[in-house]
Amino acid sequence: MTLVELTENIIKDIIDDDAKVTVKEIDNDSDIILIQILTDDKTYPYIIGKGGKTINSIRAIVQASSSLKDNKYVKIVVDKE
Repeated sequence: MTLVELTENIIKDIIDDDAKVTVKEIDNDSDIILIQILTDDKTYPYIIGKGGKTINSIRAIVQASSSLKDNKYVKIVVDKE
């Protein structure tokens, strides 16, 4: 399972409507894996969580998974469509 698939699975377990979220990897030339989460205004607060706790937990899980495989830094960005 790739890091993008892991992130997508975690996000889709949190929210009700899977069609409102798109998770993709953005290509870059550095050693950073950049994952973008696109969502609507209604779903955005569920992904971020109170005080950013939910997204920070997702980042920690994905980063831990990366350290077991690629050992690359993972940056997750949440944007509204």
